[in-house]
Amino acid sequence: MLLESYRLEIFNSKCNPGAMAVHCFAHLGQDVGQSLPYLNTALGGFVYIQDPPSVTFKVHGKLITVQGRRIAVNALKDEAEARKIVEWLKREINDAWENRERIVPSFKGAPKPRLIEILKLLPKTNCRQCGEDTCLVFAARIAESAKGVEACSPLDSAQRRRIEDYMNRFNSSRSYSVA
Repeated sequence: MLLESYRLEIFNSKCNPGAMAVHCFAHLGQDVGQSLPYLNTALGGFVYIQDPPSVTFKVHGKLITVQGRRIAVNALKDEAEARKIVEWLKREINDAWENRERIVPSFKGAPKPRLIEILKLLPKTNCRQCGEDTCLVFAARIAESAKGVEACSPLDSAQRRRIEDYMNRFNSSRSYSVA
């Protein structure tokens, strides 16, 4: 097992101290830097930086960055959600490291969805039924995996399928579980 322990630090945004969301750092007890290219392959990292090594994922609208000695997660509801995500990452890091002989390491980030391509597939009515002010904002929320196409009532099933097919190319629907 590469990653055995961590210490969780939960904090509010210094830029927006009244925000409802919290952020966290998991200070890792072991250096996992050598596992990051394997983790990047296994989870389809959004951004990969080689020096110093780090990989960033977008999961459920959250940015999660794993560095050699630290994991950073933004926009959390509470400490319980932070622990859930960090425990999931701990399992993923250890699985990627244990299976590294069968994984081709990746030193590149995954392709990113293009906002304009998503917008082209939306009705562009700015009806606000999705809860966003404009279709452009809704397209951005889809691109960051913070909202799904089902939130857009005016879309028919064929239009939804086209957007889902487009988004499936980007491996942007990662999920974590406590199990």
